[in-house]
Amino acid sequence: MVLGLTGAGWVAIVSAALVSAAAGLSLWLRSRRPQAPDQALAGALESESRAVLVTSYGGDELYRNQAARRVLGPASDPLEALKRRAVDDDRALAELERLDAAASVGAPRRTEVSLAAPGGGREWFFLEVRPAGQAAAVVWQAEDISPRRAIEETLRRENELLSDFVDLLPVGCYSADADGTVRYVNQRLAEWLGKSGDEILGHNLAEIFGTVPNPEEERAELRLRGRSGEVFQGLVAHSVFDEGGEMFTRSVVVRDLVPEQQWERALRAAERRFRWLFDDAPVGIALVDLDGAVGACNLALQAMLGIDRDDMIGRPVIDIIAEEIRPQAGEQLGKVLAGSQPGTHLEVKLKGRRNLIAQLFVSPSHEDGEISGLVIHFIDATEQRNLEMQFAQSQKMQAMGQLAGGVAHDFNNLLTAMIGFCDLLLQRHGAGDPSFADIMQVKQNANRAASLVRQLLAFSRRQALQPRLLNVTDALAELSNLLRRLLGETIELRMIHGRALGLIRVDPGQFDQVIINLAVNARDAMPGGGALTIRTNTIHVDQPVQRGPELMPAGDYVLIEVVDTGTGIGKENLGRIFEPFFSTKEVGAGTGLGLSTVYGIVRQTDGFIFVESEPGQGAIFSIYLPRIDADPASEPRRPAAQAETAGADLTGSGTILLVEDEDAVRLFGARALRNKGYTVIEARSGEQAMEVLNGGEAIQVLISDVVMPGMDGVTLARFVRMERPAIKVILISGYSEDVARDGIDPDAGIHFLPKPFSLKQLAGAVKQVMGGE
Repeated sequence: MVLGLTGAGWVAIVSAALVSAAAGLSLWLRSRRPQAPDQALAGALESESRAVLVTSYGGDELYRNQAARRVLGPASDPLEALKRRAVDDDRALAELERLDAAASVGAPRRTEVSLAAPGGGREWFFLEVRPAGQAAAVVWQAEDISPRRAIEETLRRENELLSDFVDLLPVGCYSADADGTVRYVNQRLAEWLGKSGDEILGHNLAEIFGTVPNPEEERAELRLRGRSGEVFQGLVAHSVFDEGGEMFTRSVVVRDLVPEQQWERALRAAERRFRWLFDDAPVGIALVDLDGAVGACNLALQAMLGIDRDDMIGRPVIDIIAEEIRPQAGEQLGKVLAGSQPGTHLEVKLKGRRNLIAQLFVSPSHEDGEISGLVIHFIDATEQRNLEMQFAQSQKMQAMGQLAGGVAHDFNNLLTAMIGFCDLLLQRHGAGDPSFADIMQVKQNANRAASLVRQLLAFSRRQALQPRLLNVTDALAELSNLLRRLLGETIELRMIHGRALGLIRVDPGQFDQVIINLAVNARDAMPGGGALTIRTNTIHVDQPVQRGPELMPAGDYVLIEVVDTGTGIGKENLGRIFEPFFSTKEVGAGTGLGLSTVYGIVRQTDGFIFVESEPGQGAIFSIYLPRIDADPASEPRRPAAQAETAGADLTGSGTILLVEDEDAVRLFGARALRNKGYTVIEARSGEQAMEVLNGGEAIQVLISDVVMPGMDGVTLARFVRMERPAIKVILISGYSEDVARDGIDPDAGIHFLPKPFSLKQLAGAVKQVMGGE
């Protein structure tokens, strides 16, 4: 049995402390104005991991700490969010309703409930509600106790294993009090006596054995009667110990008076069984002496730390804990050894062959009623913490990506109208017109805005890529002259190439964009000059590598390192440098999209980018791209996009159905195409377009936006390809082609025109599909 407080005991102690603090806060809120909170008390509760919410009986919120803002609902219904997670669990829902009922009548109540976790599985919560002293307030508390419940379940299974071990020993065991009443008996002795455990427990030894062995004698011989009435000889060996002022015996019964040598063999067998249970435990276990040295450790702990048993035994247990948390951990272990604390639970970083995060459950071990050391259970929580970090980071970056992609889509609609109407104005205001320069300024700035939108799409990984096999050495060599012009004369560019790099599959233009953005970022970090080094090499990763929230799979990679001698990046900014619009430069000195664009391109190419930096020590950006062994000449090339021709004839004839929910874009497109000689039928939605198509109109080309309320453009295009295959289809969208097509095969005869587009691009696309090119 693991000694110390149970999980419920710990909950009671921590709960009492929190309620006392919350009651103090409520009394203070009565005595002072709520606009001037007590900073010390509020600060203590704010950093508490348990959620604390104080409300008035009328449902007004008096105080809420940071954890409560995540877990608990509004003051009028604090359990609202948790009830939603219990909607399919009548038992949990009933417990939550009982808490609500207790709060409504000012009665205290606490409970532990299992709720559905957002990502699947179950989570356990400790919940409590109670009145806050005389302050006419109610204190709500909530805490995620899933890790504790998991550990308690693990320890329960271990205790069951140990109990089975004792029950099945080849010797009988029992414990009796000073009156001779049996308090414990193992299964083996009960079987010998032909009784169940319940028939022995609580009965006097005189009833069971026919006599009471003298506790002052270490050994005694007895004649015992078995199930069938047979009589057998037994040797009883026992010791007496004091537990809380009561005397008990620890007694062992050996049947048939086995010789001493057989007795020792039986004990050695018992020790082997205990060692088997100890070494095969699913969690790491260390037995620690009074001086803090490891006396024994099981195989699970050795495997966890990557340290052999010989290197562990005799080593201070505190040495395997990371230095930054060692003082706090040492203090907690010392309290348990001194007996001032019955046990403790810590989460620490461990030293070893890999960075480990472990949960430590510490309890004292006893001999003759005195603390003789510690039993420490180590549970590896590294993967759990890494998954939590990955999930949090992926959620953050996904949310930012969705926001960036949505903003880019909406801006592309606006820019399409701006650029298009500029083109219409330029048809009436030539180069000699006084308004010509003003219109060109508007169009040029709209094109600049379109460039920023493309960077947003790069970060959100929704830009169109045309990857092909690329030799990194050749690509960097072609880029070197441009880089030297960008860096200027005060910064030296060095390139160090590895051998036999192999190939990578990337979009060449986007690859250049990544290197240029990193070079410009390095240049800005070296205002007084310096050196920029670009190193290439191949690297083989044997097993997945965890770098912060990113998990890089095993495999072969081409490594590109961009190293500068600049001002470096502070630790507080390293985790945010890839976020869009985050910049440490002066206002107006940058958009904050350079590194976020790099991140988006690299991740969309199935690569990884990491950064190492310290203030004043420069920065190292490491890009890992999957290495490919192939012949670039064997890869089919995509046809190049048709370039705009200034003098091309873009006029034509025919009927075009233009479907666009944005009025400005539809108005520009319709006017532009009518000016080129086409008949244009306009529709504001997919449903209106269906009415036109079903009306039998002779239509040669369908131009449809992709994202629209109701029927979207992809669904409309599929319908047209099936029902009226003679109609040419052009999809227009503010997203990339891969996203906009939504699974439509590029060879299905559906063309794509990305927003923003100019008048010439729109007319050229129509001319191209009308001509059957």
